[in-house]
Amino acid sequence: MNTTALLIGLGPLLGWGLYPTIASKFGGRPVNQILGSTVGTLIFAIIFANIKGLAMPSGMNLWFSILSGIGWASAQIITFKAFTMVGSSRAMPITTAFQLLGASLWGVFALGDWPGVSDKVFGGLALVLIIIGASLTVWSEHKDAGNARLLRNAVLWLAVGEIGYWAYSAAPQATNISGMQAFVPQAIGMVIVSVIYAIVLAARGEKLALVEGISYKHIISGFFFAFAALTYLISAQPNMNGLATGFILSQTSVVLATLTGIWFLGQKKTAKEMGITILGLVLILAAATVTVLI
Repeated sequence: MNTTALLIGLGPLLGWGLYPTIASKFGGRPVNQILGSTVGTLIFAIIFANIKGLAMPSGMNLWFSILSGIGWASAQIITFKAFTMVGSSRAMPITTAFQLLGASLWGVFALGDWPGVSDKVFGGLALVLIIIGASLTVWSEHKDAGNARLLRNAVLWLAVGEIGYWAYSAAPQATNISGMQAFVPQAIGMVIVSVIYAIVLAARGEKLALVEGISYKHIISGFFFAFAALTYLISAQPNMNGLATGFILSQTSVVLATLTGIWFLGQKKTAKEMGITILGLVLILAAATVTVLI
């Protein structure tokens, strides 16, 4: 792996690492968060496409890219709900583990990443380490039946959301479109989902998120997501890091997301819980390093 590919692969560490904390800090309902985030992503994507002179894709390239965005937005709505249940510092490691299993295994078995036997062995061990690390970050010293129930419910929701995240990562790989070309139609798919979600909730009696100012504050958090998404899409291309390694590199963002959630959002942990959490994060980083060396 060359230095350029590595730096691009670590772009999501900053963008996705700060995104959940910023979104949680702004507050609002999940519908406000997803609406503003997707609009911010679309603005970022359009500006980038104009700077690079990228034309809108057509045919299956267009539709698979839109499907990818629909998958992400659907999954992110569920993730925002999980944030309200257990906090971003607990939800992020859980969703990281599910996403790593879904997208990385798809890259390995469907797209031919990690072609050698030793590659698959070390890559598989890295995935196991990441899952163990993610589990350690949600360990609780003081058992509480109510909190345990919320955590179980959050895990179930996030498992369902993995379908959308898998579609986000896998759909562009089904065509010959580059990550940069897929960016705008992906953002369009995201906005479509968020607008429909806002309208459905309004029809059920909730306030229409489209007219709430808090929704548009989240455009800023959308810029952070968009930066991460763009660098990930480029990193996941076969001539860069590939889907499996690119995805695992992107998920090191869980380290920053977890720590900023604890430090800036008041999601407190005891000294022992913090130590176990740090151990879990170290395992995640160590496993990601293994995949870089494959």
